Amino acid sequence: MPKDRLIEVQDLKKYYPVTAGLLARQVAEVKAVDGVSFCIMEGETLGLVGESGCGKSTLGRILLRLEEPTAGKVLYEGNDIMTWDKRQLKEMRKEVQMIFQDPQSSLDPRMTIGDSIGEALLIHGMKNERERLERVEELLKQVGLEPEHAIRYPHEFSGGQKQRIGIARALAVNPKLIVADESVSALDVSVQAQILNLLMDLQHQFGLAYLFIAHDLAVIGHVSDRIAVMYLGQIVELANRTELFSHPRHPYTEALLSAIPIPDPHQKRKRILLQGEVPSPVDPPPGCRFHTRCPKAMQICRQEEPKLQRRERDHLVSCHLYD
Repeated sequence: MPKDRLIEVQDLKKYYPVTAGLLARQVAEVKAVDGVSFCIMEGETLGLVGESGCGKSTLGRILLRLEEPTAGKVLYEGNDIMTWDKRQLKEMRKEVQMIFQDPQSSLDPRMTIGDSIGEALLIHGMKNERERLERVEELLKQVGLEPEHAIRYPHEFSGGQKQRIGIARALAVNPKLIVADESVSALDVSVQAQILNLLMDLQHQFGLAYLFIAHDLAVIGHVSDRIAVMYLGQIVELANRTELFSHPRHPYTEALLSAIPIPDPHQKRKRILLQGEVPSPVDPPPGCRFHTRCPKAMQICRQEEPKLQRRERDHLVSCHLYD
Protein backbone atom coordinates (compact mmCIF):
# COMPACT_ATOMS: atom_id res chain seq x y z
CA MET A 1 0.00 0.00 0.00
CA PRO A 2 1.57 3.35 -1.03
CA LYS A 3 2.47 5.76 1.75
CA ASP A 4 1.05 9.28 1.92
CA ARG A 5 3.06 12.47 2.10
CA LEU A 6 3.18 13.54 5.72
CA ILE A 7 4.95 16.86 5.26
CA GLU A 8 5.97 18.77 2.14
CA VAL A 9 8.23 21.81 1.88
CA GLN A 10 7.87 24.08 -1.16
CA ASP A 11 10.51 26.68 -2.12
CA LEU A 12 11.22 27.54 1.51
CA LYS A 13 13.36 30.60 2.29
CA LYS A 14 14.60 32.11 5.54
CA TYR A 15 16.60 35.35 5.43
CA TYR A 16 17.88 37.09 8.55
CA PRO A 17 18.42 40.87 8.33
CA VAL A 18 21.90 42.31 8.93
CA THR A 19 21.71 45.80 10.42
CA ALA A 20 24.31 48.53 10.94
CA GLY A 21 24.58 52.11 12.17
CA LEU A 22 22.82 54.06 14.89
CA LEU A 23 19.46 53.63 13.20
CA ALA A 24 19.99 49.87 12.78
CA ARG A 25 19.22 50.00 9.09
CA GLN A 26 19.22 46.76 7.17
CA VAL A 27 22.32 46.54 5.00
CA ALA A 28 22.26 42.87 3.98
CA GLU A 29 20.59 39.50 4.53
CA VAL A 30 21.86 36.16 5.77
CA LYS A 31 20.34 33.62 3.38
CA ALA A 32 20.15 30.72 5.83
CA VAL A 33 17.63 28.73 3.77
CA ASP A 34 17.23 29.69 0.13
CA GLY A 35 14.66 27.86 -2.00
CA VAL A 36 14.46 24.39 -0.42
CA SER A 37 11.85 21.81 -1.48
CA PHE A 38 11.36 18.20 -0.31
CA CYS A 39 8.77 15.87 1.21
CA ILE A 40 8.70 13.24 3.96
CA MET A 41 6.45 10.20 3.64
CA GLU A 42 4.65 8.44 6.49
CA GLY A 43 7.03 6.18 8.42
CA GLU A 44 10.08 7.39 6.46
CA THR A 45 13.40 8.76 7.67
CA LEU A 46 14.79 11.61 5.60
CA GLY A 47 18.39 12.42 6.48
CA LEU A 48 19.56 16.02 6.07
CA VAL A 49 23.34 16.39 5.97
CA GLY A 50 25.72 19.29 5.44
CA GLU A 51 28.45 21.40 7.00
CA SER A 52 27.84 23.59 10.04
CA GLY A 53 26.08 26.81 9.06
CA CYS A 54 24.41 25.44 5.92
CA GLY A 55 20.89 26.00 7.31
CA LYS A 56 19.95 22.48 8.48
CA SER A 57 18.80 23.41 11.99
CA THR A 58 16.97 26.52 10.76
CA LEU A 59 15.05 24.33 8.33
CA GLY A 60 14.11 21.90 11.10
CA ARG A 61 12.84 24.70 13.33
CA ILE A 62 10.71 26.16 10.52
CA LEU A 63 8.89 22.81 10.19
CA LEU A 64 7.51 23.36 13.70
CA ARG A 65 7.12 27.10 13.16
CA LEU A 66 9.63 27.82 15.88
CA GLU A 67 11.01 30.12 13.18
CA GLU A 68 8.87 32.03 10.68
CA PRO A 69 10.00 31.66 7.04
CA THR A 70 10.64 34.58 4.71
CA ALA A 71 8.84 32.80 1.87
CA GLY A 72 7.59 29.38 0.82
CA LYS A 73 5.14 26.81 2.17
CA VAL A 74 5.16 23.92 4.65
CA LEU A 75 2.26 21.54 4.00
CA TYR A 76 1.36 19.13 6.81
CA GLU A 77 -1.00 16.43 5.56
CA GLY A 78 -1.81 18.76 2.66
CA ASN A 79 -2.52 21.88 4.74
CA ASP A 80 -0.28 24.98 4.79
CA ILE A 81 0.76 25.46 8.44
CA MET A 82 1.93 29.02 7.71
CA THR A 83 -1.71 30.11 7.66
CA TRP A 84 -2.61 28.41 10.98
CA ASP A 85 -3.44 30.20 14.23
CA LYS A 86 -2.12 29.25 17.71
CA ARG A 87 -4.88 26.71 18.35
CA GLN A 88 -4.20 24.87 15.09
CA LEU A 89 -0.45 24.93 15.72
CA LYS A 90 -0.96 23.46 19.19
CA GLU A 91 -2.86 20.54 17.65
CA MET A 92 -0.18 20.07 14.99
CA ARG A 93 2.62 20.03 17.56
CA LYS A 94 1.04 16.98 19.19
CA GLU A 95 1.96 15.19 15.97
CA VAL A 96 5.27 16.90 15.12
CA GLN A 97 7.88 16.91 17.89
CA MET A 98 11.56 17.81 18.14
CA ILE A 99 14.63 16.25 19.76
CA PHE A 100 17.12 19.03 20.38
CA GLN A 101 20.88 18.92 19.85
CA ASP A 102 21.88 19.65 23.46
CA PRO A 103 19.81 17.58 25.91
CA GLN A 104 21.22 19.50 28.88
CA SER A 105 20.00 22.91 27.74
CA SER A 106 16.61 21.55 26.64
CA LEU A 107 15.82 20.25 30.17
CA ASP A 108 14.83 22.59 33.00
CA PRO A 109 17.33 21.93 35.86
CA ARG A 110 14.66 22.87 38.43
CA MET A 111 12.17 20.26 37.23
CA THR A 112 12.28 16.52 37.82
CA ILE A 113 12.45 14.29 34.79
CA GLY A 114 8.89 13.15 35.44
CA ASP A 115 7.63 16.75 35.47
CA SER A 116 9.56 17.60 32.26
CA ILE A 117 8.05 14.68 30.37
CA GLY A 118 4.63 15.08 31.96
CA GLU A 119 4.44 18.80 31.12
CA ALA A 120 3.63 18.02 27.47
CA LEU A 121 0.87 15.65 28.58
CA LEU A 122 -0.61 18.33 30.83
CA ILE A 123 -0.50 20.98 28.08
CA HIS A 124 -2.29 18.66 25.67
CA GLY A 125 -5.14 17.75 28.02
CA MET A 126 -4.12 14.92 30.36
CA LYS A 127 -5.26 16.51 33.64
CA ASN A 128 -5.28 13.36 35.79
CA GLU A 129 -2.01 13.27 37.74
CA ARG A 130 -2.10 9.49 38.20
CA GLU A 131 -2.56 8.91 34.46
CA ARG A 132 0.31 11.26 33.69
CA LEU A 133 2.62 9.44 36.10
CA GLU A 134 1.74 6.07 34.59
CA ARG A 135 2.37 7.41 31.10
CA VAL A 136 5.73 8.93 32.16
CA GLU A 137 6.85 5.61 33.68
CA GLU A 138 5.79 3.78 30.51
CA LEU A 139 7.79 6.22 28.37
CA LEU A 140 10.89 5.86 30.53
CA LYS A 141 10.75 2.07 30.09
CA GLN A 142 10.37 2.46 26.31
CA VAL A 143 13.61 4.46 26.08
CA GLY A 144 15.59 2.13 28.33
CA LEU A 145 15.36 3.99 31.65
CA GLU A 146 13.78 3.00 34.97
CA PRO A 147 10.43 4.29 36.30
CA GLU A 148 12.12 5.52 39.49
CA HIS A 149 14.20 7.93 37.39
CA ALA A 150 11.10 10.12 37.17
CA ILE A 151 11.86 11.73 40.56
CA ARG A 152 15.45 12.65 39.67
CA TYR A 153 16.82 15.90 38.22
CA PRO A 154 18.74 16.38 34.93
CA HIS A 155 22.18 16.81 36.58
CA GLU A 156 21.94 13.24 37.89
CA PHE A 157 22.09 11.73 34.39
CA SER A 158 24.79 11.15 31.77
CA GLY A 159 24.65 12.71 28.30
CA GLY A 160 23.23 9.55 26.73
CA GLN A 161 20.58 9.23 29.44
CA LYS A 162 19.57 12.87 28.97
CA GLN A 163 19.11 12.27 25.26
CA ARG A 164 16.90 9.26 26.07
CA ILE A 165 14.85 11.60 28.27
CA GLY A 166 14.56 14.01 25.34
CA ILE A 167 13.31 11.15 23.17
CA ALA A 168 10.77 10.12 25.84
CA ARG A 169 9.51 13.70 25.99
CA ALA A 170 9.12 13.80 22.20
CA LEU A 171 7.18 10.51 22.27
CA ALA A 172 4.86 11.61 25.10
CA VAL A 173 2.03 12.91 22.87
CA ASN A 174 2.20 10.11 20.24
CA PRO A 175 3.70 12.11 17.34
CA LYS A 176 3.74 11.10 13.68
CA LEU A 177 6.95 13.01 12.84
CA ILE A 178 10.02 13.76 14.94
CA VAL A 179 12.65 16.32 13.90
CA ALA A 180 15.95 15.08 15.37
CA ASP A 181 18.37 18.02 15.27
CA GLU A 182 21.96 16.74 15.67
CA SER A 183 20.56 14.44 18.35
CA VAL A 184 23.70 12.29 18.68
CA SER A 185 26.51 14.71 17.71
CA ALA A 186 27.52 15.49 21.33
CA LEU A 187 27.63 11.83 22.42
CA ASP A 188 30.42 9.24 22.50
CA VAL A 189 30.46 6.83 19.56
CA SER A 190 29.24 3.86 21.61
CA VAL A 191 26.39 5.93 23.07
CA GLN A 192 25.58 7.27 19.59
CA ALA A 193 25.00 3.71 18.40
CA GLN A 194 22.66 3.01 21.31
CA ILE A 195 20.57 6.13 20.63
CA LEU A 196 20.43 5.48 16.87
CA ASN A 197 19.30 1.90 17.42
CA LEU A 198 16.71 3.10 19.94
CA LEU A 199 15.32 5.61 17.42
CA MET A 200 15.09 2.91 14.75
CA ASP A 201 13.36 0.49 17.15
CA LEU A 202 10.84 3.17 18.13
CA GLN A 203 10.18 3.90 14.47
CA HIS A 204 9.32 0.27 13.79
CA GLN A 205 7.20 0.07 16.93
CA PHE A 206 5.16 3.25 16.44
CA GLY A 207 5.43 3.94 12.68
CA LEU A 208 7.26 7.24 13.23
CA ALA A 209 8.67 9.45 10.49
CA TYR A 210 11.93 11.32 11.12
CA LEU A 211 13.74 14.31 9.72
CA PHE A 212 17.21 13.36 10.94
CA ILE A 213 19.62 16.31 10.83
CA ALA A 214 23.37 15.70 11.17
CA HIS A 215 26.74 16.73 9.75
CA ASP A 216 28.07 13.14 9.76
CA LEU A 217 27.13 11.27 6.58
CA ALA A 218 28.05 7.90 8.15
CA VAL A 219 25.45 8.47 10.91
CA ILE A 220 22.88 9.68 8.38
CA GLY A 221 23.48 6.60 6.23
CA HIS A 222 22.84 4.28 9.18
CA VAL A 223 19.31 5.53 9.88
CA SER A 224 17.91 7.12 6.69
CA ASP A 225 15.73 5.86 3.87
CA ARG A 226 16.50 8.91 1.72
CA ILE A 227 19.23 11.53 2.11
CA ALA A 228 19.23 15.23 1.22
CA VAL A 229 22.64 16.93 0.97
CA MET A 230 22.58 20.64 1.84
CA TYR A 231 25.16 23.29 0.98
CA LEU A 232 24.96 27.00 1.82
CA GLY A 233 21.19 27.10 2.23
CA GLN A 234 20.25 24.85 -0.70
CA ILE A 235 19.75 21.14 -1.32
CA VAL A 236 22.27 20.01 -3.94
CA GLU A 237 21.42 16.28 -4.08
CA LEU A 238 18.55 14.08 -2.90
CA ALA A 239 18.32 10.31 -3.37
CA ASN A 240 17.64 7.09 -1.51
CA ARG A 241 20.45 5.91 0.74
CA THR A 242 21.71 3.04 -1.45
CA GLU A 243 21.72 5.13 -4.61
CA LEU A 244 23.47 8.08 -2.94
CA PHE A 245 26.23 5.97 -1.42
CA SER A 246 26.82 3.86 -4.55
CA HIS A 247 26.36 6.56 -7.23
CA PRO A 248 26.87 10.08 -5.82
CA ARG A 249 26.35 12.69 -8.52
CA HIS A 250 27.24 16.03 -6.95
CA PRO A 251 30.96 16.80 -6.32
CA TYR A 252 30.12 17.97 -2.79
CA THR A 253 28.45 14.64 -1.99
CA GLU A 254 31.49 12.83 -3.39
CA ALA A 255 33.74 14.84 -1.06
CA LEU A 256 31.56 14.05 1.99
CA LEU A 257 31.56 10.33 1.16
CA SER A 258 35.33 10.29 0.73
CA ALA A 259 35.72 11.52 4.33
CA ILE A 260 33.90 8.52 5.85
CA PRO A 261 36.47 6.23 7.56
CA ILE A 262 36.73 2.61 6.38
CA PRO A 263 36.99 0.13 9.31
CA ASP A 264 39.30 -2.20 7.32
CA PRO A 265 42.95 -0.97 7.59
CA HIS A 266 43.81 -2.79 4.33
CA GLN A 267 41.32 -0.77 2.32
CA LYS A 268 41.92 2.83 1.35
CA ARG A 269 39.54 5.42 -0.05
CA LYS A 270 40.77 8.30 -2.18
CA ARG A 271 40.15 11.39 -0.09
CA ILE A 272 38.78 14.47 -1.86
CA LEU A 273 40.12 17.56 -0.09
CA LEU A 274 38.09 20.68 -0.79
CA GLN A 275 40.11 23.87 -1.16
CA GLY A 276 39.14 27.25 0.28
CA GLU A 277 36.56 28.36 2.83
CA VAL A 278 32.77 28.05 2.78
CA PRO A 279 31.42 31.31 1.30
CA SER A 280 29.37 33.62 3.50
CA PRO A 281 25.56 33.18 3.34
CA VAL A 282 25.39 36.99 3.45
CA ASP A 283 27.04 37.20 0.03
CA PRO A 284 26.89 33.80 -1.71
CA PRO A 285 28.86 33.53 -4.96
CA PRO A 286 27.05 33.89 -8.31
CA GLY A 287 26.14 30.79 -10.27
CA CYS A 288 26.60 27.51 -8.43
CA ARG A 289 27.34 28.21 -4.78
CA PHE A 290 29.82 25.34 -4.65
CA HIS A 291 31.92 26.43 -7.63
CA THR A 292 34.52 28.26 -5.49
CA ARG A 293 35.53 24.91 -3.93
CA CYS A 294 34.55 22.46 -6.65
CA PRO A 295 37.37 20.51 -8.38
CA LYS A 296 35.09 20.02 -11.44
CA ALA A 297 33.88 23.61 -11.85
CA MET A 298 33.25 24.87 -15.40
CA GLN A 299 32.69 28.37 -16.76
CA ILE A 300 28.91 27.97 -16.68
CA CYS A 301 29.11 27.12 -12.97
CA ARG A 302 30.42 30.63 -12.27
CA GLN A 303 27.61 32.30 -14.19
CA GLU A 304 24.38 30.27 -13.99
CA GLU A 305 22.78 28.75 -10.91
CA PRO A 306 21.88 25.07 -11.49
CA LYS A 307 18.39 23.79 -10.69
CA LEU A 308 17.63 20.76 -8.56
CA GLN A 309 16.41 18.37 -11.25
CA ARG A 310 15.59 14.68 -11.54
CA ARG A 311 18.51 13.03 -13.32
CA GLU A 312 17.42 9.45 -12.73
CA ARG A 313 14.44 7.83 -11.04
CA ASP A 314 14.16 9.36 -7.55
CA HIS A 315 17.63 10.93 -7.81
CA LEU A 316 17.69 14.74 -7.85
CA VAL A 317 20.90 16.69 -8.43
CA SER A 318 21.73 20.40 -8.73
CA CYS A 319 24.79 20.37 -10.99
CA HIS A 320 25.71 21.56 -14.51
CA LEU A 321 27.80 18.40 -15.10
CA TYR A 322 24.56 16.60 -16.05
CA ASP A 323 22.96 19.27 -18.23
